[in-house]
Amino acid sequence: MFTLHHIEYNHLVKNFADHLQRLGYSKGSQSMLPKCVQEFLYRQEQGEFYDLTQLTSSDIADHHEYLQHRPNLRRPGGLSEMMINHHVYALKLFFNWLQELRTIEENPMSALHFEKPTSKAHEVLTREEITSLYESCDTMKERAILHVYYGCGLRRDEGVKLNVSDLQFRNKMLYVREGKGGKSRAVPMTEKVSEELKAYCYQERKAKPHELSFLVNQRGTRLHGQDVNKVLKKLCGLAQIKKEISLHSLRHSIATHLLEGGLSVEYVRDFLGHAYLESTQRYTHIKNIAAWI
Repeated sequence: MFTLHHIEYNHLVKNFADHLQRLGYSKGSQSMLPKCVQEFLYRQEQGEFYDLTQLTSSDIADHHEYLQHRPNLRRPGGLSEMMINHHVYALKLFFNWLQELRTIEENPMSALHFEKPTSKAHEVLTREEITSLYESCDTMKERAILHVYYGCGLRRDEGVKLNVSDLQFRNKMLYVREGKGGKSRAVPMTEKVSEELKAYCYQERKAKPHELSFLVNQRGTRLHGQDVNKVLKKLCGLAQIKKEISLHSLRHSIATHLLEGGLSVEYVRDFLGHAYLESTQRYTHIKNIAAWI
């Protein structure tokens, strides 16, 4: 789908993907964003247009209008607002990159403004609900997953990328070697979190020889994001939690609980690995969290 035949366009898409990798974008973004650009270039190719220096804002606006009506290729209906926003973001990065390379002088995106979709706030679990999740665990691995994503506040990819060597139980520290934007950080663990992660690591974790990953599946290899999501969904069902919960909801919840417990925004920022204080401050509006059990 959207196969390019123009050699220069193919090179641009590949080089753009390499550019995103150098900037430290996630594997998912390195795959998705170039595909969005590829679709744009495909439409230019279909119109026999090959000179990107002649592109105007109206060409971008025309593509945006096309996306509003383009069928979804995976399910019935059209593209979601969020997916259209991904396409716009991809083009913004792409043309900024071309301008930095001096491939184009004028950026056709610069004069345009597109409304961002209204994002649904992540659900926050109460401390009672967090306790219910832990009580629903049958295995050390399930508790370890909750500790990694709630107790340590890791992002999904940060959790699955954890290696055994990243956890130092004696010092009660967990090290995120490659967080968002390629940044590393140290995350302190409580006594309970450290002891239970250690118990999983040395008593229940059954990995293949030379497997470095901390969280492993039944085959003894690295756990994937979808595997962790399945565990969380199972625990939510057992705990009879009706909220729409994701792994990021656990991160959102621990941030809220720490702030409500009196820790400073600066501490929580460092704990979560936020680059900017504003990213952490969005959690401060949530009040009246139930007391710890």
